[in-house]
Amino acid sequence: MSMATRATRALDAVGVAYRLHPYDYDADAVAGKGMQAALALGIAPDRVLKTLMTWVDARALCVVIPSDRQLQLKALAAAGDGKAARMMNVAEAERRSGYKVGGVSPFGQPRPVPVWFESDALAAASVWINAGQRGLLLEIDPADAMRALQASSAAISR
Repeated sequence: MSMATRATRALDAVGVAYRLHPYDYDADAVAGKGMQAALALGIAPDRVLKTLMTWVDARALCVVIPSDRQLQLKALAAAGDGKAARMMNVAEAERRSGYKVGGVSPFGQPRPVPVWFESDALAAASVWINAGQRGLLLEIDPADAMRALQASSAAISR
C-alpha cells in the first residue's frame, strides 16, 4: 500500500502535521466503513470521522462526521443555507471527490467543494480521517484539518 496519496500531498503542501495509520480494510464489513476502521485500530468510534459527499440544493458539499453518527439532512441544509440536502449516489461521490467510496477524503479532492464538520468532533485533541485510499487513515488535530480545508462546522449529526 502506498502511503502517499492526493490527501497527504495536499496536507504536506500546506505544512499540516498528521500521522498515518494503515489497517486491514474489509469491503464486506457489516458495520459502516468508519466503524470498521475504528474497530480495526482500537480507536473510539467518535474519533474516527467518515467523509460523506452530499448535495445541498444544487451545490456539492463534503461532510465530515463521527463514524458512530448519522448525518441529519435537514440540519445540513439549514447550515448550508439551502432548502434541502441529499446524499450523493456512489457514482456521483466518486466522480466528484476523485476517490473510491471507502477511501473518500476531504483533503486533495480535484474539484474542492465546501466542507462541513460536525462541531462535536472538534473538541478532541486528534481525530482520524480517511487519507485517500481504502485501509489508510490519517490522524490530525481537528483545528488543523479545519484550517487546511477552510471548513465550517455545525451540529449536523446525531
